[in-house]
Amino acid sequence: MPIIQTRDLRKVFRAVKRTPGAAGAIRTLFTREHIDRVAVEGMTMSLEAGELVGYIGPNGAGKSTTIKMLTGILVPTSGKVQVAGLIPYEDRKRNARNIGVVFGQRSQLYWDLPLIESFELLRAIYAIPAATYRRNLAEFTDLLAMADFLQTPVRQLSLGQRMRGDFAAAMLHDPRIVFLDEPTIGLDVVAKEAIRTFIARVNAERGTTFILTTHDLADVERLCRRIVLIDEGKLIYDGSIDQIVDRYGTYRTLVVLLCDAGDGIAVAGAEVESHEGDVVRLRFDRKTISADQLIRRVADRYGVTDVSIEEPELESIIRRIYVEGYA
Repeated sequence: MPIIQTRDLRKVFRAVKRTPGAAGAIRTLFTREHIDRVAVEGMTMSLEAGELVGYIGPNGAGKSTTIKMLTGILVPTSGKVQVAGLIPYEDRKRNARNIGVVFGQRSQLYWDLPLIESFELLRAIYAIPAATYRRNLAEFTDLLAMADFLQTPVRQLSLGQRMRGDFAAAMLHDPRIVFLDEPTIGLDVVAKEAIRTFIARVNAERGTTFILTTHDLADVERLCRRIVLIDEGKLIYDGSIDQIVDRYGTYRTLVVLLCDAGDGIAVAGAEVESHEGDVVRLRFDRKTISADQLIRRVADRYGVTDVSIEEPELESIIRRIYVEGYA
């Protein structure tokens, strides 16, 4: 049975229609016209235990609304949702024991307390057995390199240190599912890599299910094999990264180092993307010409020292889908 399952999940927010001006304000008091805004429309998906899924989409697509329904914060307007066999909004306490949440913009740590005391409070809130707590705290302190700042008040921690503390806090009670909302936002490259390594290791060793919501598609490429793409509240793609890259990433770049580029280079089947010194970048459509054919054409006409192929970035592919739509 899937650990997360939704069917025709829908969420509509209703707001009072307001008319500008004093007369409009008075009219609003007596006539209640409403505007319905659909945030999530007909979301049907299922996740198996142990998956690490990237849940992506532009701002306002409905990602956060979906996560809030899965965590039990919001009640769906219609449709069905189950998380680890529970209906989240009907059984919030039991659901909370099954899940962990990390928000890049918010913290569950206590601002004025040392980090270790936040952990102690969470141990009491979740009634974590002493042996489990000690084991998890020791492992996460080692994996996230937190030993040097466990006694430091949270308000004095750097952003990277606080995020590491938030990850440990979300995992102390051994949740089966963890929701990550922009977990690496604002972090430097070292802190990002530490967080990514931690997520990958916990997923592999403990079988924890992760749902990663982010605009940093480097996180998705580094961690996820499957992505769920949502736009305007609707699911438009659910599948592997390889599949979407194969379908939409038809353009590749051949980087050629020439002995002498001379005045320029022209090769049938490719366009010159850039030309700097003896390094030429040729953009080509793999559906029109193969890399082998293009390399032979270049080698037949020019002296080639070295060649390499650059695959399309996931970010450029997703941007293209947002602009052109998913066929």
